[in-house]
Amino acid sequence: MQPSLATANMNDIYPSMAAHCYYVPANITPAYEQHEQEQPIEFDMSANDVSFERKIVSKRGRDAEDYETTGQRCTYYRNSVSAISAKRTKAVESQVREEEPLLADKERQAVNMLVDLFERRATVSFYEGEPLKALSTLVYSHVYHLQLSAATAFSEISEMDTRPVTREALEPILYLLQSPHIDVQHGASAALGNLAVNMDNKLLIVRMGGLEPLIRQMLSPNIDAQINSVGCITNLATAEENKMQIAKSGALLPLTRLARSRDLRVQRNAAGALLNMTHSAEHRQQLIGAGAVPVLVELLGSDDSELQYYATTALSNIAVDESGRQLLWKTQPVLVDALIMFVNTSTIKVQCQAILTLRNLASDDQYQTQIVEKGGLDSLLPLLQSEYDPLVISASACLRNLSIHPSNEKPILESGILPCLVSLITQSGNEEVQCHVISALRNLVANNEADKTPFANAGLFDHIRAVLVNPASSEVVVGEMIAALNVFVLDESLWPYIIDGGFLELLIPLTRSQNVELQYNACVTISSLAGKASEASDRLAQVWDRPEGGLQSYLASFLTVDEGMDPVLRSVALWTVLLLLESDSPDLVRLVTGHPSIIKNIDKIASIDSLPEGELRNSAYTTDSLAGLRSSRGFMDGEGPGADDGPLDESDDEIYNRMITIAQDVVSLVQSLDI
Repeated sequence: MQPSLATANMNDIYPSMAAHCYYVPANITPAYEQHEQEQPIEFDMSANDVSFERKIVSKRGRDAEDYETTGQRCTYYRNSVSAISAKRTKAVESQVREEEPLLADKERQAVNMLVDLFERRATVSFYEGEPLKALSTLVYSHVYHLQLSAATAFSEISEMDTRPVTREALEPILYLLQSPHIDVQHGASAALGNLAVNMDNKLLIVRMGGLEPLIRQMLSPNIDAQINSVGCITNLATAEENKMQIAKSGALLPLTRLARSRDLRVQRNAAGALLNMTHSAEHRQQLIGAGAVPVLVELLGSDDSELQYYATTALSNIAVDESGRQLLWKTQPVLVDALIMFVNTSTIKVQCQAILTLRNLASDDQYQTQIVEKGGLDSLLPLLQSEYDPLVISASACLRNLSIHPSNEKPILESGILPCLVSLITQSGNEEVQCHVISALRNLVANNEADKTPFANAGLFDHIRAVLVNPASSEVVVGEMIAALNVFVLDESLWPYIIDGGFLELLIPLTRSQNVELQYNACVTISSLAGKASEASDRLAQVWDRPEGGLQSYLASFLTVDEGMDPVLRSVALWTVLLLLESDSPDLVRLVTGHPSIIKNIDKIASIDSLPEGELRNSAYTTDSLAGLRSSRGFMDGEGPGADDGPLDESDDEIYNRMITIAQDVVSLVQSLDI
């Protein structure tokens, strides 16, 4: 629905509420890097990717409890040592001495050099020069223990140093990854996983063919091999360029299978990899083809909050697509129940993702009703009152979509949520929350014909006014408030609160706003209020010349015969004049017809024969910049511009001709008046 103008029936205005500006679209959940950030998760409702990465630490032993979660850090530890200790180097040296007769001089020299270098490793770069040559000598040796020592060294070096590396540094690690010895493979995949925290390294690993040996390790029955290889692919999948290669490599099927592993560490890494592959529609479809959806839903039943988080976030992203939502609806009947349970019982970050998943699902009407029927409203109210902004943002966005469905209006109001929504208009310091709650209120008003005075009694218009008069309010929030007024003015029980609440005095200055949406919606709302002129003529007369020149100044400036004036805005002004004259108010008729330029300029507009070349094509209101403008209709029963689908769906000639027609109607009406 494009911006349109009228005081017509709401069913004519919004034949399908879900198709318009009232709902918040399904969104990809925002990104954070688990290996780097320590602060709480900050959710951004914009369409960004959520990814997570693993830091893989070299093997010292295996313990089911050997992992750490701190804030956003999710670092899997396979040992408790961060670098090669002196004890380790001595053990390697002792082993080498036992095999010394088998070593070539070059290998012996490399071992001695590395023992010395590790004593001062904090100041040594092992990814270049002589240190890399020494490590490479061990890598390409035929002696198993030398290869193992090199793999272990690379894995432990990469724990401390994840700088971008060259092909020369990656080649020996990739060579070790193809070793027949499982311990050597472990060290090499750990090193790759750690280096893959760096974006340059992620891309280089895949370009050099690192995926194939990692997939072979994923298929291994060895748990350690699965942990490291899946963790590495998880990190590689955070790079957009790599995702297509990962999808084409055949990795999605084993990743899906490993997400059902009995080992929690394997499950976490596999679920994280699946999540990282949900950030584009194409990859989401590939995941669906690999059978990931039922596995992700199964993971919701896990007791592990990290698995719950990865699965919920991945499902939220899958629910961005209509095809994904339809698949979930047809095949996962328990999904909504599981998500509502998380909203009530889980950790904060899982709560946020569960609500955002419900919000994305609620882009479809069947989910809108099901979520309410299954008790979703009872879960949202406490979160709207939370002091944690991400929870309030998520809950208000979800409620915004739920409010689209007309059958939800009654249960939402009966839930006692209305006072909370109204108070959030001003009490929330968060712009997103303000936009979501006013849109939800707008939906609730538009969705039924019942008495809306409870909205006014809850202080709705006091809160809106407070936002409009606050100089700190952003243009985005002010625009949403005016868009809501555009709808509220159409309701017979609410428009008196607007006309008597001093909103005309606030709207008139906004007709000169440089913000296209603010200007347009202010003009449309004034036009809608002019439709009430027969009942509110005194209030309209009071603002004729104030504030800032008042209504007459706005109309005169928009009706000036000036090629720079947009015909859409001029049409709104013309329609406003027509409504004022039709009011049968002697005061308003006298003010309009007695103005020195308004009627004269309308005469000139009415006599225009054709569209001046290029005039409308330079209009801000005929471009994609107006897509999604939030406005009510301001024209009666299909007579004015935008009566059907709005002016943006009309050709330049149609818009211009409609403007001329309205001007001619005004002229005819003036001629028929007994003035």
